[in-house]
Amino acid sequence: MKAFLFPGQGSQSVGMGKELYKNFDIVKKIFSEADEKLSFSISKIILDGPESELKLTKNTQPAILIISYSIFKIIKEEFNIDLKGIKYFAGHSLGEYSALVSSGSLKFSDALYLLHERGKSMQEAVPEGEGSMLAVMGMKTDDIEQYIKKVRNELGVCEIANDNSDNQTILSGHKKALEEISKILKNDKKKSIFLPVSAPFHSSLMKPAAEKMEKKINSTVFQNPKIELVSNVTAKSTNNSNEIKNLLIKQISSKVRWRESVLFMIKNQVNEFIEIGPGKVLSGLIKRIDDKVLSKSVNTIEDIKNLK
Repeated sequence: MKAFLFPGQGSQSVGMGKELYKNFDIVKKIFSEADEKLSFSISKIILDGPESELKLTKNTQPAILIISYSIFKIIKEEFNIDLKGIKYFAGHSLGEYSALVSSGSLKFSDALYLLHERGKSMQEAVPEGEGSMLAVMGMKTDDIEQYIKKVRNELGVCEIANDNSDNQTILSGHKKALEEISKILKNDKKKSIFLPVSAPFHSSLMKPAAEKMEKKINSTVFQNPKIELVSNVTAKSTNNSNEIKNLLIKQISSKVRWRESVLFMIKNQVNEFIEIGPGKVLSGLIKRIDDKVLSKSVNTIEDIKNLK
């Protein structure tokens, strides 16, 4: 069995999707619909930059959805690739919205609006310069928790935001707390890198953003998805639209349980993962979680032909 995976923030690059835009009318239509819905040219930002505009969270989130959905529509409508062998959809953070649009749970235009608002809400939840995120390599989450205990409360919030694999965990919280834990890790010869983000995503500091988004998500129409979603919050599958709404609200301030989500899918007979969207982040993580299963990224015309 197969699973389709949809990437999140960090996979973006200026010019992503340009080949698809030039070659498929369906992609031009998606870009045009996005510009109209958002009332500004997100297309120009995606195709031509500048990078500083694309990196703004409020732009990054809808931009990645646009590319992921474009690739999915080409696979389904231009190449008529059969999706019967796809058991699950899963997305990393904002990638869940791409998964839900592709599975027929959420209208593309509604997802664009929600992600633009989500990006703004997350950016505004913490004053600029107060929050940060830190990637820790080569350590399991249980071991990292012991380090977190050394800095928690004294210098502010420090929490696990993304459990990506046994070799990569992302911490999120107040900048002072993360700077302190980074020093402690360095003294113990452990590797960590600050991420180029300006807000502490997927931490309790995002609760104001979750509160802002609750009304917007609850007032949006969701259908039960045609293919089950594996949730970041529970690391389990669901096809209940009301449950999905609640999980999307919780997801903003909750840990992304990516490693557990992948292991859940493997346990339930998935042996091939296909990443639909820009970059190769998720397919790389799959290899670190379990190198016995297949993983591939699909973001060019050649990739799509090979998929067929």
